Amino acid sequence: MTKHRLIIKLMPLALASCIGGGFTVRAADTDSKDAAITKTAEAFVEAFNKGDAKAVSEFWTPDGDYVDEDARVLKGRKAIEASFADLFSKNKDLKLHIEVAARKFPTPDTAIEDGNSMVIAPDGRAPSRSRYTNVLVKKDGKWLLESVREAAYAAPSNYEYLRPLEWLIGEWAGESADGKVVGRVNFEWGPGKNFIVATRTVEHQDALMQNGTQWIGWDPVAKQIRSWNFEGDGGFSEGKWSNDGNTWTIKTDSTVVDGSKVTGVNTATVVDGDTLKIKTTDQKLDGKSVPDTAEITVKRVN
Repeated sequence: MTKHRLIIKLMPLALASCIGGGFTVRAADTDSKDAAITKTAEAFVEAFNKGDAKAVSEFWTPDGDYVDEDARVLKGRKAIEASFADLFSKNKDLKLHIEVAARKFPTPDTAIEDGNSMVIAPDGRAPSRSRYTNVLVKKDGKWLLESVREAAYAAPSNYEYLRPLEWLIGEWAGESADGKVVGRVNFEWGPGKNFIVATRTVEHQDALMQNGTQWIGWDPVAKQIRSWNFEGDGGFSEGKWSNDGNTWTIKTDSTVVDGSKVTGVNTATVVDGDTLKIKTTDQKLDGKSVPDTAEITVKRVN
């Protein structure tokens, strides 16, 4: 790594927060400790935007350190100030953006923060992005950086939450008992494995009856898998997923193209890696009960 690159990479240091377009909180607390860290960070951003290396370095403790993703260490305010001074002399009008993913307080005077950061140069070059972990300590009423650890940026992914559905990936087909109605659905990963995306068709004696798409993702508020369906005729629906062993239950709430409301429970039982049994129960059309559907068998298409 060149010195120039090291200094550019130093800039995405994740100071707890900043204001305006420079800072986003995704999962941090909002109590008085967070407010105090945010206020400190506002001052940091102001110093950074002014290119004031000395003021920036003073947001660390006197013996604080920074370790970049290549394990290069800067120890103490003097070394940190020198690095910022070099950066500001070679790069004018840099802007810092920080996205806080999580913050916790192991003790009343200690904070640990994780997130992503980005430095934007005015000349249009590609932004410098990093992941970070900060340890902050409260000394004499001020929150200061004790240590900063940087890692290569990785786009956020909900794969860990959707991994239990990875067996869905691929093409599946099923047909009615009389063989006249055939349905096909193809599941594939969306960008970053943040969603599973399905495309579906239903044919009756080779004539297209229905088509649509489905996006399956993770709801970080409800802490569960959810899905969103969009039908070719303009209808749409939502589903909430849960499972008990090999049986998945999807509670759906749909709006038909004519404005009717349909609710129901879809149950998918995994027989083996290539076979599913699916049925719909507890259906209601505008509040009135509708008969359950017959169970169908769906096979993976090789």
